[in-house]
Amino acid sequence: MQEQMKSLPVSERPYERCERFGPEALSDAELLAVILRTGTMGVSALQLAHQILNKDENDKNLIGLCHLSREQMMEIPGIGMVKAIQLQAITELAKRISQSVAEENIQLHKPALIAEFFMHELRFETQECVYAVFFDQKCKLIKKCLITKGTVNASLISAREIFLEALRCSAVQLVVVHNHPSGNPEPSTDDICITSQLKAAGKLLGMPLVDHIIVGGQTYYSFAEHHQL
Repeated sequence: MQEQMKSLPVSERPYERCERFGPEALSDAELLAVILRTGTMGVSALQLAHQILNKDENDKNLIGLCHLSREQMMEIPGIGMVKAIQLQAITELAKRISQSVAEENIQLHKPALIAEFFMHELRFETQECVYAVFFDQKCKLIKKCLITKGTVNASLISAREIFLEALRCSAVQLVVVHNHPSGNPEPSTDDICITSQLKAAGKLLGMPLVDHIIVGGQTYYSFAEHHQL
C-alpha cells in the first residue's frame, strides 16, 4: 500500500531515488514500482513489481514481462485492467525502441548484422516467416516487410508482391530473410528454388537480390557468403 511505501526512508523510495539519482540508479523492480505508483492491500508498489518480474517461470526479469499476456498479469492481486494495459504499452514501447536502435545497425553487405537483428526479431516464432528488407542506392535501410508466415515454399512467396512493395518504397536493392524454427539454417530445396526465382525477377527489374539469409536459433546461412547469388 501507499502507507508501506511512505514508511520507507526517503532514500529507499523508488520515486524519490529516481528523482534524486536518475532512473539509471534504480533496479528493474524499482523502475517498475515508479510506473505502477501504488500497490494493493498489504503489498507495496515495490513488492508488486517483484511479483510481476517473477511471474514468468522461465525468465524472472524484464524479458519475462514481455512474455506475459494481459490475462496473466491480471492474475496478480493488485493488477487490474488499467495497470495491465499500461504494462503492455510500456513493454511494447521498449520493444520498439530496441528495434529502432537495432535497425540502425543493419548494413546491406554485412549478413551477420542482418542475421543478428532477425535472430532477435524471430527468436520466439514457431512458424516460418519471410521478410523482404529494402535498401536505397546508398545501401541504407528503407524498411522491412513481412511477406508471408507459415510453411515456406515457392508457391507462397510471391515475387510480384515483393517487387511491387520495393517499387512503392523506391528501393533499389533487396535482401530476403526467413527463419527455420527447427534451429537448422541450412537451405532446403524450396529455399534454393525461391532464391533462384527472386534472383531472376530482380535481374529483369534491375533490382538485384543481394542476399537471402536464413536464421535458425543463434546461427544463420547467407547465400551471398556461400557465393550462391
